[in-house]
Amino acid sequence: MAQRPKAVVLLSGGMDSCVTAAIARETFDLALLHASYGQRTEERERRAFNEIADFYSVRQKLVARFDVFAQVGGSALTDECIAVPESGAALAPHAGIPVTYVPFRNAHFLSAAVSWAEVIGATAIFIGAVEEDSSGYPDCRPAYYRAFETLIREGTRPETHIKIVTPVIQMKKNEIVRRGMELGAPLDLSWSCYQSEEEACGTCDSCRLRLKAFEEAGVHDPIAYRVQVAR
Repeated sequence: MAQRPKAVVLLSGGMDSCVTAAIARETFDLALLHASYGQRTEERERRAFNEIADFYSVRQKLVARFDVFAQVGGSALTDECIAVPESGAALAPHAGIPVTYVPFRNAHFLSAAVSWAEVIGATAIFIGAVEEDSSGYPDCRPAYYRAFETLIREGTRPETHIKIVTPVIQMKKNEIVRRGMELGAPLDLSWSCYQSEEEACGTCDSCRLRLKAFEEAGVHDPIAYRVQVAR
């Protein structure tokens, strides 16, 4: 039986990255990379990462630290002086880039993934970026990843060939839920809340997006929430 190619999957522990890992697993052997960057729910996200990795019996795991984000601040996810929005206004059309955007974060994560992929011989990097139905983050756009692929080609060994795969980037969140259910992804192990590590708050933008997605998909969200607000 031919050996399958290897892919590095950026796995935050959230719903989108969980489903992305399930998609990658269909055709690749997985190496899972998790980023800890001083975010409010750092420990809970790392737990989700480890539990999803165990679910898929992935032994090749890497937890990378990015302390620079807490040092530079500028995001509600890393700066305690900036409140996490709970009104849902940031999710309205044309609301602009929300304060939960972490400046240029995904470039750091992708750089680490490329370095690791080149060392372990992976030929693809999967990332669960979502453009259409997300929070308007500029580093979740297809053009961003096309540009990064050019950077990979210019900045790695001549024999290195690594593609970036964004399998859910054009999906709506409810479509991601449905795809995850089709693949048997462990959505019950995933964590999306921006500010709580015990029960999901149910009021931050990420919780609202997730709750709305499960509701539209007609599927019960298996994680516990402190409150569930009207969406």
